[in-house]
Amino acid sequence: MKKSNFMSFALVAIVFFTGSFANAQTTNIVEAAIASEDHTTLVAAVKAADLVGVLTGEGPFTVFAPTNEAFDNLPEGTVASLLQPENIKALQGVLTYHVVAGKFSASDVIGLIKKNDGKATVKTVSGGDIVLSLAYGKVIITDANGGTATVTAADLNQTNGIIHVVDEVLLPKM
Repeated sequence: MKKSNFMSFALVAIVFFTGSFANAQTTNIVEAAIASEDHTTLVAAVKAADLVGVLTGEGPFTVFAPTNEAFDNLPEGTVASLLQPENIKALQGVLTYHVVAGKFSASDVIGLIKKNDGKATVKTVSGGDIVLSLAYGKVIITDANGGTATVTAADLNQTNGIIHVVDEVLLPKM
């Protein structure tokens, strides 16, 4: 398998589901997020970043979806600042850093991690890299700044991709 395919597989293994998303292929990624009470901040950010059209598109996409609590863990004022119209490019960068092109199941991601001696680097839609690894049986994602997120729910299949829920917001180098 080519390195780019490996990177895509690695990105998918990052998420576990919290129970709010419908795990059926009757909704797209945005519709599933809207239906989740644990992802209202993510939905507001996607709307403010003008990414609804992209994420309702054909895809497929793998999305590592941060919860409201994950956004609350950011330094005070970060979310409010990112939601300002003048910061749309930075917000788009943060959000697309959570998206990988292609549909990658948790088993795909774990396989990629194992095949790459415990760590797999994956390219996000924003162009940045994330590193996938395993710790205590869970997929861990490390961002460009050394921050980590744990997949808390995985394999939430949608019509245009798959969602994996994460407990922290991943941040690209800015």
